[in-house]
Amino acid sequence: MYGSSLSTLGEFGLIDLIRTRFPQPSPPELGIGDDAALLVPAPGRQLAVSTDLLAEGVHFDRSCGPDRLLGRKSLAVNLSDLAAMGAVPRWFFLSLALPAGFPLAGIEAILDGLAEQATDHGCLLAGGDTCGSKSGLVISVTIMGEQVPELLVTRSGARPGDDIWVSGTLGDAALGLTILMQNHTGLADGSAAEFVVSRHLDPTPRCRLGQRLAESGLISAMIDISDGLLADLGHVCRQSGCGAEVWLKELPRSPAFEELAGVFPDYPWHLAAAGGEDYELCFTAAPEQRAAIAGVGKNTGIPLTVVGKVTRSFGRVQAIMPDGSLFQPPASGYTHF
Repeated sequence: MYGSSLSTLGEFGLIDLIRTRFPQPSPPELGIGDDAALLVPAPGRQLAVSTDLLAEGVHFDRSCGPDRLLGRKSLAVNLSDLAAMGAVPRWFFLSLALPAGFPLAGIEAILDGLAEQATDHGCLLAGGDTCGSKSGLVISVTIMGEQVPELLVTRSGARPGDDIWVSGTLGDAALGLTILMQNHTGLADGSAAEFVVSRHLDPTPRCRLGQRLAESGLISAMIDISDGLLADLGHVCRQSGCGAEVWLKELPRSPAFEELAGVFPDYPWHLAAAGGEDYELCFTAAPEQRAAIAGVGKNTGIPLTVVGKVTRSFGRVQAIMPDGSLFQPPASGYTHF
């Protein structure tokens, strides 16, 4: 139907291929097909907008996993940004830069993964762009969500004395990437390795949890953990004018992480504290809210753990080892430059 190659398909054929795979906004809204999309937020709601770009050779290696999972992840990282503000996903825009000769089967698999993730979260494709690439594949997604203005959570509300919480478990994605990149002997196979690799290739955005936390009014600040807990917590501290102390012994680690940790000469605290790409939520709240917050976790089925406290030391994030000594990570988290 579309030809056997990207060059045969052409730009407009590619756009048509994309459009047929995604439901479109309904009137009075307008999606793909015009110079701009026309979108209508619900009455009394404020828009939250986020953009993420994934570049081949920087953010992903296509040989590490199926293209379908790459499609899922390219939307998941944007959904996670909305989750961190408590916003409800509504629309997204997709831009693709494709190298000459990129296989149509790969494009279709990426679109399949995107469509799965969009359907799971009720998010509609409203537009985007396509072009050629003289290097690798580039996937750029801009997402738009909405929420009642007073319920939106930012990074700037943490206060000294607040608890620091995280959702789920930490370090799995970084350990999964380590396995993929270094292929540690004895780690390539087995259910534990498969679990942590899947956490890297197919992260789960905590949208429902983020919305419930925002609607509860219990928390003071929130961020998603994309660059590593210590680095992302540093963003909260700078925006809030405070500091943080993290207790490594309290960091939640999965059974798979614990099983695989023994292959390292030293316990891999750096993966849990600074590894990145967990796409869990980190948030702060007053200590008297602990019971109520635990109830939110129970209702959403996602474990929530207190891992530290907010301090008065502006911009300073300290991590404390189980023996009480100061942890010195090889890096505080991922940085592009």
